[in-house]
Amino acid sequence: MAAPLVATAQSAPLNVEIDQAMRVPLRAAAGSVIVGNPLIADVTVVDSNTLYITGKGYGITEIVAVDAIGRTVFQRQVVVSDGAGSGRVRVWRGGQATEMACGSSCSPTLRGPTGEASASPRPGSQ
Repeated sequence: MAAPLVATAQSAPLNVEIDQAMRVPLRAAAGSVIVGNPLIADVTVVDSNTLYITGKGYGITEIVAVDAIGRTVFQRQVVVSDGAGSGRVRVWRGGQATEMACGSSCSPTLRGPTGEASASPRPGSQ
């Protein structure tokens, strides 16, 4: 009876905010972890039963963990978004977007408009 409940619980997408990490305990030891699109999410294996999924770029991907003999112990679709009230805004100037991180003030993020890391320095850091 417990196996169908685990399968049902894992069928719902896992929502991760961009540039944030989420701890995922596994029901069995993982031997390998596969990330469908590493530009969207990354996985850090803490130990054989614990993963941390980090949102790297906006979008949807899938993460699969298999045990030492290839049986699936974790399989989820991962949706990476900015989250509600995340303190991030996108400013458009013509056709160019700038990602901004906002707290008490706003500053350009290191992430470019298409999700890649920006090579340009932050204003005032030269």
